[in-house]
Amino acid sequence: MALPSSLNRYLLLMAQEHLEFRLPEIKSLLSLFGGQFTSSQETYGKSPFWILSIPSEDIARNLMKRTVCAKSIFELWGHGKSPEELYSSLKNYPVEKMVHSTYKIKIHTFNKTLTQEEKVKRIDALEFLPFEGKVNLKKPQHIFSVLEDYGLDPNHIPENPHNIYFGRWIADGQRELIESYSVKKRHFIGNTSMDAGLSFIMANHGKVKENDIVFDPFVGTGGLLVASAHFGAYVYGTDIDYNTVHGLGKASRKNQKWRGPDENIRANLRQYGLEKYYLDVLVSDASKPSWRKGTFFDAIITDRKFVFIQNPESHVPVSLSYHLSDMFFDLLNFAAETLVLGGRLVYWLPVYTPEYVILMSIRELLSEVKSKMVITCWKALRKEAEDDFKRIPSTDNKVKCIMNVA
Repeated sequence: MALPSSLNRYLLLMAQEHLEFRLPEIKSLLSLFGGQFTSSQETYGKSPFWILSIPSEDIARNLMKRTVCAKSIFELWGHGKSPEELYSSLKNYPVEKMVHSTYKIKIHTFNKTLTQEEKVKRIDALEFLPFEGKVNLKKPQHIFSVLEDYGLDPNHIPENPHNIYFGRWIADGQRELIESYSVKKRHFIGNTSMDAGLSFIMANHGKVKENDIVFDPFVGTGGLLVASAHFGAYVYGTDIDYNTVHGLGKASRKNQKWRGPDENIRANLRQYGLEKYYLDVLVSDASKPSWRKGTFFDAIITDRKFVFIQNPESHVPVSLSYHLSDMFFDLLNFAAETLVLGGRLVYWLPVYTPEYVILMSIRELLSEVKSKMVITCWKALRKEAEDDFKRIPSTDNKVKCIMNVA
């Protein structure tokens, strides 16, 4: 597919984790910041190198302020399948865009380690570039990278790279959030607390932004609220488990029998300096209608791990019959009634696949036959694309859903 001439080409260096989540996250974030996913690349699969066309460097920087699936982004100056092709591509790059300031060049390889001598040799081969600035290894104004792709098979590493790229570094992604928000360091956790990386990915799929109101109807220990609040959204949740909502009962940590006096969702947000975004968390049964009519939420992001119906005589949840189909029917209808127009519903769907393969899905593998799939939906008017999407009956507004498209 030909790329529009008004768009600049960029190279995304992707993390090799949660591979099926990467494309929906990038598409959602580009849409959030006013861009559109445009690429001449046929497939992405497991490759860490993606060539995209983005309207401006500002959108590229905003993308990297949010993504946890991408490591870095570069303004792509040239690429080829051999050094000769790369050099030829670079010679066609407009001279007026070449830097006139201090710079340095780095070498990055995927699936192969180079010696320092080999790295220096590759840098020296770029002396033909008409840079007028001086090399500054400590504080350069621009950093350039040669990125070499040696494929995905660590047992059969080729002598020469499959592809070579050269570009100007623009920004890094938010991979450090996975460690800084790790549930291992979190004040209040449960047995099924959502992994920090997946929480941020779901918030990005939901296009959560500053001053949004985000709701989790199965809030648990609030991992999805923490991720949404990090992006500046005000957060609210409900759960049927009285003890979890109030931070009571047995602790989930090893060598700790009971939860402490300030072990709750609000304390989690306080831990990260996000308490101002906390609206409230209530005990509520999702199977029982309890909301007045109206559009309250910009996004609903949730993961229902256990199905409980509250016993009205006790604060202890008891397991009763609430079928999976009923639960998701209720969830979709609730989203249709309470999401603002264009608001997104992001949720996990459990999948059992012993005899068939699911296509076009985003899955977290739990076992050989069990997995969970992330579904992203957005609210649309009835008249829009009615023939193309399966609608869930409600009032005048509907929700349309597509697997693996966000």
